[in-house]
Amino acid sequence: MTMFASLIGAALIQTVTPAPLPLQVEVPTIEGVTADPTCGGRPPLASRATCLATTQAGIESTVDVLTADFARQGWIAADGGDNRVIYVRRRAEGGCDGFQVMAFAGNDNISAPAAPAYLAMAAIPGNVCAAQAAPTTTPAAPQ
Repeated sequence: MTMFASLIGAALIQTVTPAPLPLQVEVPTIEGVTADPTCGGRPPLASRATCLATTQAGIESTVDVLTADFARQGWIAADGGDNRVIYVRRRAEGGCDGFQVMAFAGNDNISAPAAPAYLAMAAIPGNVCAAQAAPTTTPAAPQ
């Protein structure tokens, strides 16, 4: 997970939420990163996600800063892939809340350090730990 290498020292962290997420997630302010209410010009995504804009050169360090700050809030990076990370936090009454962060390039898909890059953050509805809490098969009866 080179995406999560520790590059936090270069960023300025202040707790501010650029747009409300469905869950109580504080999104830090990061130098060189701005809130983008259009989600890179993608209205369907903008209607359900909180988006940040940066550059392709800055995306990895931005995710590193977010991951460290989310960990401070009790969220852990539990799953994901090349362009997506799923964060979870246990509920006091049982189960887990979750949200995901997805990285994507600008509409022109140009690959260059100064080209735009975006992060979309959205809640995952329901209990994200439910599949792990309930057995998937019925145990065999003792003989």
